[in-house]
Amino acid sequence: MKKIIFVSIAMLLLSACAEQAIKDDGLMDAGASGDQYGATVGSVDAAGVGSGTMLAGQEYAVSYEKSAINDPGNILSQKIIYFDFDSSDIREDYVELVKHHGKYMALNTASRIRLEGHTDERGSREYNVALADRRAQAVKRLLLFEGASSDQVTIISYGEEKPADFGHDEQAWNLNRRAEIIYE
Repeated sequence: MKKIIFVSIAMLLLSACAEQAIKDDGLMDAGASGDQYGATVGSVDAAGVGSGTMLAGQEYAVSYEKSAINDPGNILSQKIIYFDFDSSDIREDYVELVKHHGKYMALNTASRIRLEGHTDERGSREYNVALADRRAQAVKRLLLFEGASSDQVTIISYGEEKPADFGHDEQAWNLNRRAEIIYE
């Protein structure tokens, strides 16, 4: 009986979280400026091709053609979403990137991705695995909102187990707090 109540409460909380708007708490990683990570959306024509999307100070083209995910000039070639310390909220500067991936998946229904959640080394192993899962789940919710199907997305939570940078400073921690989109 306790398990049923616990599962019911967990499902209620998850559904409430899914309806919650993605918030921008205004926090930036140490050493990062808003100009460096600012994202703006440009125009996209009826064919799904356009330009003007900015990420990390670089302008990218926007195309939803099948090969677009491998074009270094296309926004879809960017597949890492960074997070603030102890947060699973998608940073405002990465929302448009995730939306573009969701639109791509909606138009390319045969595409499949694996979302890998990661954290820095601070925190217990259990806490970090849970936080990494929440980060990947946040990305998945936005992808689904943009038209991707839940059948197209799987999640793996690595916590601190697969760092992008093995350092023990703020710069390394900034790189390790991430979710990665891996097209299969």
